[in-house]
Amino acid sequence: MSKFRFNLCGVVAFVCVLFAPHASRGQDSSKTPAHSATNESPSRWDIFAGYSYLAPHGTVNGYAYNAINYGGIASVTRYFNNYVGFQGEGDVHLLTPEDGHISKTQPNNDFSGGSGGLIFRFPTEEITPFVHGLVGGEHVGSYYQPERWGVVLTAGGGMDYSTPLFSHHLALRLFQADYQYTHENFGPGARGNFKNARLSAGLVWHIGTIAPPVAPTLACSANPSSVFPGEPVTITATANGLNPKEHALYSWSGDGVSGSDSTAKVDTSNLAPGPHTVKCGVKEGKPGKEGLKPWQVADSSTTFTVKEFEPPTISCSASPSTIKPGDSATITATAVSPQNRPLTYTYAAQSGSVNGSGGSATYNSAGAQPGTVQVNCSVVDDKGHSASSTAPLEIVAPPPPPPPGPTPEQVQLEQRLALHSVFFPTAQPTAKHPEGGLVESQQATLLALATDFKRYLEIKPDARLTLTGHADVRGSAEFNQALSERRVARTKSFLVEHGIPDASIQTQAVGKEQQMSADQVKEMLQQDQQITEAQRKKALREFRIIVLAQNRRVDVSLSTTGQQSVKQFPFSAADSMTLLDQKKSAARKKTGGTKK
Repeated sequence: MSKFRFNLCGVVAFVCVLFAPHASRGQDSSKTPAHSATNESPSRWDIFAGYSYLAPHGTVNGYAYNAINYGGIASVTRYFNNYVGFQGEGDVHLLTPEDGHISKTQPNNDFSGGSGGLIFRFPTEEITPFVHGLVGGEHVGSYYQPERWGVVLTAGGGMDYSTPLFSHHLALRLFQADYQYTHENFGPGARGNFKNARLSAGLVWHIGTIAPPVAPTLACSANPSSVFPGEPVTITATANGLNPKEHALYSWSGDGVSGSDSTAKVDTSNLAPGPHTVKCGVKEGKPGKEGLKPWQVADSSTTFTVKEFEPPTISCSASPSTIKPGDSATITATAVSPQNRPLTYTYAAQSGSVNGSGGSATYNSAGAQPGTVQVNCSVVDDKGHSASSTAPLEIVAPPPPPPPGPTPEQVQLEQRLALHSVFFPTAQPTAKHPEGGLVESQQATLLALATDFKRYLEIKPDARLTLTGHADVRGSAEFNQALSERRVARTKSFLVEHGIPDASIQTQAVGKEQQMSADQVKEMLQQDQQITEAQRKKALREFRIIVLAQNRRVDVSLSTTGQQSVKQFPFSAADSMTLLDQKKSAARKKTGGTKK
């Protein structure tokens, strides 16, 4: 064959070498996604290689070419987008020996060539139909004709099949059917016109993917989102994903809306109260002869609310809120119109008089009777909407003269009525002898109290004495509660026996619940000015016994003055040893008794 000829293996090898770098990049999943078997991301490059047969029909110098040529075909296609690309194609078809018209022994009649042109594909789920139109050169030759190149025109189409059973990079070309027309000039008087039918099938290698265009997004917002009729609203459209090299056109629709850019204004003067919707849209495209040709479209919407006219509100207060008859007070009114309408203030009162305008007035209580007076504050706007409030004001009559103070005798009695707590020996009085337990020193204390309190009742008949009984920590809670009850009962009966009315004495028993602590007793000993230093040192040596004795007592309080009895232990009393219970302690140690 001639030097211009090339066989199928040469075409396939050339295609594979030419696009090997692209193939390696296409197989790098970290950089370019693989072509999906479902064509969700159509490929950028397609390489096709397959088997083909050609049926030429033509006549040269009276000899007819009506043979079937078998061979190979290969093509490379570069797609600009999902649908349109440029294709380069080459094929080789050799005439079989048994099909030659003149000689059945010459195998060198062939059709081979290369073409290029546009291809259009239509990707679907698994099937991708395509059509193409190509122009190029066709090499035709035979044993009886010199080999020549001529122009060839190709038109046809086919169908590719992709499935997950194959590699993501491979598809099966089910068929490619083409019609070819070529004109060959073999020499003077030897011209040939050939109309060929070509049918091919093979494999398609997908390389790279075409990224789908990024769809723009649009968001709209209203500011402010709530207005009264007549107040303006600004609508702002914010688009993302727009190509700065292309044009964007905004559109607006809605009641009272006007605008052509990314912002629009809303005239709310004639809008009814309630929510209103504004729709916004954006188109992105390229300029053309007839204006803007949109490529991508996005839309959104936002709402704003037109509020009803609201009446004004008002609150008022009086300062001072309490006055004497004849005095005056300042009335302060605070009113607000939601629509910022002009306001007019008025004032009125049940009694007295109010003078003033605006947010402040003066109330004069002349002629008003003591008691509560309601001052009314009202406001009205220029649309007739009104509101009112009241400020209570108290007119207080002069206080009555103070009651006469205590008499000198009452003062002397209260000063002399020095209350002292009454102390009991251990476990006294007993349940068998509840009338006992009061030693002589404690009876003397109660006699002095009874004498002074009887005279005090003549001046203050409502005065009361409260007796509170205590017990030390020894013994059970039940025993000590009963013991403290006997102690207050014995103290009360002694006072009643000496002239104090039973109704003037109240009693309560707390058992051992309200103990004087050791620290409190120690502080009392250190501050007591009525005992000597020797008595103080002796008490501290017997401190545990002193703490117990200090809690065996009945306290006395006076209702009119709140005076509390002094809880000082009678160290100097002749019977203090009995109260301290030292002798009884010794006796009980012999008998196995228990102190309480």
